[in-house]
Amino acid sequence: MPNNSKRAGTNTSSAEKTKRWSQKVTETSDALDLQKGVFTWKDPKAIARSLKRSAEASHRRKSDPFRSAMSMVTFYVNRAGKHLPKKDLSVLEDAKNELRKIYHRKPKEKP
Repeated sequence: MPNNSKRAGTNTSSAEKTKRWSQKVTETSDALDLQKGVFTWKDPKAIARSLKRSAEASHRRKSDPFRSAMSMVTFYVNRAGKHLPKKDLSVLEDAKNELRKIYHRKPKEKP
């Protein structure tokens, strides 16, 4: 029976390249040096404080500390995609608002 899936004909090496792409970005980009497991913490304020420390301590970032910290949260959320539990997504969205408060930006309101 023919395989009609969209992924028909893909080989393991392309799947491995996809995995390596995000890992390479995390390891070699001008990203922040984050505390291990920071995005799994349940306290949004602790996440925000940690990201702030990492962003301000980094000499590899290209933009201001606020943007670097927000970018790392966004990158994590986007890479996790639909596999990120709603509760964890909520914690990370709250962490973004905590970052906005720390950097004296206007917090986004919840819908």
